[in-house]
Amino acid sequence: MLPQEIIRHKRDGQRLEAREIVAFIDGVTSGAVTDGQAAAFAMAVFFNGMNRDEAVALTLAMRDSGDVLDWSDLPGPITDKHSTGGVGDNVSLMLAPIVAACGAYVPMISGRGLGHTGGTLDKMDAIPGYISQPDIALFRQAVLETGCAIIGQTADLAPADRRLYAIRDVTATVESVPLITASILSKKLAAGLGSLVLDVKVGNGAFMEKSRDATALANSLVEVASGAGLKVSALITGMNEPLASAAGNAVEVRNAVDFLTGRLRDRRLEDVTLALAAEMLQSAGLVSSNQDGMRRATETLASGRAAATFARMVTVLGGPADFIERPEKYLPEAATEFAVKAMTQGFVTSIAARDIGLAVVGLGGGRTRPDDKIDPAVGITRLLPIGAEVKAGDALALVHARSPSDAEAAGAAVLSAYAIGASKPPADKTIMRRILPRG
Repeated sequence: MLPQEIIRHKRDGQRLEAREIVAFIDGVTSGAVTDGQAAAFAMAVFFNGMNRDEAVALTLAMRDSGDVLDWSDLPGPITDKHSTGGVGDNVSLMLAPIVAACGAYVPMISGRGLGHTGGTLDKMDAIPGYISQPDIALFRQAVLETGCAIIGQTADLAPADRRLYAIRDVTATVESVPLITASILSKKLAAGLGSLVLDVKVGNGAFMEKSRDATALANSLVEVASGAGLKVSALITGMNEPLASAAGNAVEVRNAVDFLTGRLRDRRLEDVTLALAAEMLQSAGLVSSNQDGMRRATETLASGRAAATFARMVTVLGGPADFIERPEKYLPEAATEFAVKAMTQGFVTSIAARDIGLAVVGLGGGRTRPDDKIDPAVGITRLLPIGAEVKAGDALALVHARSPSDAEAAGAAVLSAYAIGASKPPADKTIMRRILPRG
């Protein structure tokens, strides 16, 4: 079956048969399909979409391009979460240890940054010694010993997705709902999960800026996952401003450590993290209601058990044994700091979160090509939230850069991303709605 014929069928709006999808993904995995053909396929799907059966077939073909893990020997439920991506979204770093400390097992296979959004794997790579792409034996050991492991795809897990993921990032096809759906779910199905909770972002810092598009994506993810036999639910959450007060890699890791230890917890970040934790605990069968899940997650965080779980995970996967006590000793720091100052007095009325993410990419904290190297030290911290009151000259954010010229360029982008008005805006709703499979 020629790859170009499969591309032509989808280009012309035809429904692909499962055997065509399997053949194309086999070619992606083996290398028989070129990067150009994979890009053309992605663009054809972007413009013409896929129905549910096609999306299920694509997801399963990508899952079956490598190994599928079996956790049946573990004495507890296997669950995970996935976010569709945002700015300052380091939820996974706190969520996995919270849920693990409550008795679940969380084998979290994460991705790298896409476009203007940060990647969980890039954040974990900022920790010296941390093995973010371990072999299966070490992955299993970490999950067994600590209850969770945040890693990237190994060569044996959904390799077709790893290749398509990089191509989508640089061909303007990231937003395709079927491709997002198959990318996310193929990794999660390969991880051998019993349940999955999805965090679908909506707003100016998300891939889905409009509510109807985010709802369509959430429904696609839930229906395709359900069609593939996975217990699933989704929360639609707001991304009209950075979720954490930090955006970057090392700076978001530090923000996560501060969150876990109680030194600093950004309000919206805490709302989303605990809501997802409650959803995961209920989905995994560890609590009987969402309210019970929220209470248990909150208690686990406050007790320090989640912080201890994160610390053990970092150590088992090769990181420093005292990382959570002394993150400043290990995390890289940029040479230049530049305060972005408000020009007028008033209230922060809006933030172009996507522009904040792009500023991080411009600093070297993201990619414009698949093989670009990430600078883990650069980023932006002390990002003021919407509703904050400022005076002229007050700092809106702090840029961390390798050079003064980089800092000034990023600072200009951050300044233009902030809108200051005379009146305090109404509080934005962070948790929008919950999506379950139909029927």
